[in-house]
Amino acid sequence: MTAKNKITVKRNAQPKEKPATDQLAFGTVFTDHMFVMDYTEGTGWHDARIVPYEPFMLDPAAIVLHYGQTVFEGLKAYVTDDKEVVLFRPDENMKRLNRSNERLCMPNFDEELMLDALKELVSLDKEWIPDREGTSLYIRPFIFATQPYLGVAPSKTYRLMIILSPVGAYYKEGMNPVKIAVESEFVRAAVGGTGSAKTAGNYAGAMKAQEVAEAAGYSQVLWLDAKEHKYIEEVGAMNVFFKINGEVITPSLNGSILEGITRKSVIELLQSWGFPVTERKVSIQEIFDANAAGTLEEAFGTGTAAVISPMGELSWGDEKCEINGNQIGELSLKLYETITGIQTGRVEDPFNWVVKVD
Repeated sequence: MTAKNKITVKRNAQPKEKPATDQLAFGTVFTDHMFVMDYTEGTGWHDARIVPYEPFMLDPAAIVLHYGQTVFEGLKAYVTDDKEVVLFRPDENMKRLNRSNERLCMPNFDEELMLDALKELVSLDKEWIPDREGTSLYIRPFIFATQPYLGVAPSKTYRLMIILSPVGAYYKEGMNPVKIAVESEFVRAAVGGTGSAKTAGNYAGAMKAQEVAEAAGYSQVLWLDAKEHKYIEEVGAMNVFFKINGEVITPSLNGSILEGITRKSVIELLQSWGFPVTERKVSIQEIFDANAAGTLEEAFGTGTAAVISPMGELSWGDEKCEINGNQIGELSLKLYETITGIQTGRVEDPFNWVVKVD
């Protein structure tokens, strides 16, 4: 019996009205179905099922509510110009989700089964996938501890779910360069912590800095390392790249930085183009010095939601630097058009990144 045969399906008898594609926000509307699977210690993962999207009951003492034992992922489905439904590197998301599980003392799952479940769910709700430029179907797999227990210990029971949401652009600015505040007080994560895992606490702890930045008129914060407040780590919830004097530089993975799938794709693309790209420590002082010397050419964030997000201005204490005249850089635009082109079938995919949904 194949993994796909193990998934039961219950169709929604009352489908919801679909939103207008020109009015989509990010993560506010959800499709008709969701995937659910449970874990019990001694039994393993069981009862894989697709059911109508609906609220569910959770014990008030569930470990996730008290100790935050939860992980998640984010990826997208697209409709190509040939009307095929495709996913972008979903195997990488499944691998990363299992890595997050390991860090949070949560059980690994069968990645083949999860990919089958994801494809079947997307296929069932494929009419929800918007085809307007810049839109997609956002896919959110997540796992959380369900055992009712107030002792500090890994749960003995878990639930794994996948929900879907038709989305528009993540940032209202779109591909326009954004203003970024360098964060010198708060930290996102420390080496040895959970920064390399995609877990809820990392994002909850980042909200205060984001709130302060937005109140000051900035779109996101640029995170510095927890020890010296000197080295750049991420920008908002994205990885970050700088083009200095013809070379692309990104902070090396150090245990506190999330290994992004878009980050990996950008590096592989640049290497395939013969472009010099380096992973290493990058200090905020180096960036401001490069700007003063006229060698800072571009800066951009990378992530599933925005793909490429150009940075137009950095604010660090009393200092400010404008990047590339606050215009979209040539390389940033080429990376965006190439990745989104591969995702939608407009650009050839020599890497076999795109996976078709049957």
